[in-house]
Amino acid sequence: MADLMTALAAAGGLVLAGVIAHGAWTARKAGPKQSEPLSARVDPTEQQEPVMDAASISAGELPEFPAPRRNTPRLDALIDAMATLKLESPVSGAFVLAHLPTSRRAGGKPFAIEGLSTVTGEWEAPAANAQYSELQAGVQLANRTGALNEIEYSEFVQKIQSFAESVNAMPDFPDMLDVVARARELDAFAGDHDAQLAVHLQARGAAWSVGYIQQHAARHGFVAGVLPGRMVLPSPDEGAPPVLSLSFDSQVALAAQDPNTSSPVSLRDVTVSFDVPQTDPGVAPFAAWQASVQALALGMEAAVVDDNGNPLSSEGFASIGGELSQLYQRLEAHDVAAGSAAARRLFS
Repeated sequence: MADLMTALAAAGGLVLAGVIAHGAWTARKAGPKQSEPLSARVDPTEQQEPVMDAASISAGELPEFPAPRRNTPRLDALIDAMATLKLESPVSGAFVLAHLPTSRRAGGKPFAIEGLSTVTGEWEAPAANAQYSELQAGVQLANRTGALNEIEYSEFVQKIQSFAESVNAMPDFPDMLDVVARARELDAFAGDHDAQLAVHLQARGAAWSVGYIQQHAARHGFVAGVLPGRMVLPSPDEGAPPVLSLSFDSQVALAAQDPNTSSPVSLRDVTVSFDVPQTDPGVAPFAAWQASVQALALGMEAAVVDDNGNPLSSEGFASIGGELSQLYQRLEAHDVAAGSAAARRLFS
């Protein structure tokens, strides 16, 4: 899927064109900046680096997040090709679970099976202690790997037919040509409305050690990610993607963990980003992005630049924010609001 960064960068570039370039920085010859020893660290409750949000650079703190909540994905006729599986009589959830396909993927597309509860009358993922009067299956029409194709749809049909036979159900599948056409249309929409915003922090003087980066990021709520060289600002939504990601060279991160490394390893560039359609605007990802970038740049003596090395000013952030608001509106109008279960599935 195409990235919307081109449009956003263009908007920011109009602002940056008028920025007067600063004089060249004098590189320090000292070694990389190291993290402070525990005994020398200042209690963050007593003194913190200024943190700025999108509304006011002097606000002094990151946006407050709402209380945690669960966002459970479900089959959705907008982004799934749906097949009905009619039953002669209700079946138990335990029976359904025992016969589910071992792999619920068709090529690069996930699929799922749901049951219509005899108690609640709602569609749900099969639960062992429930009874279901009807079943349905859905395969995702598109994701960031592209549109569902004929081969993937055929694989889905084959797996669901086998499942249907095992639970004595009669499947009814939509026409392949219609499904593939819908998939291509949805993929085109998603490609035009996908965006992952990222800026770089580049050391103005001495390079940074990995510990130095981690220490400063931790002061602003970042925690270690699963992969080396990645830290994240967690989402308040249980199971949701992180609000922000901070990343740097994974090889340097691994070298810093190696006790056999004799010479200090250092970095001069880190990236702070967020995935627009994956992140709920309610947790203020853009404000958190700008605030974190500004605060980290101040504390780490870093320049804020785009992928081309051009400085990004407050006006540039504001211009990007305006484009972002329009993107949010277009996604919501298409019933795939940023951060919704549908959007997280579509833009995955």
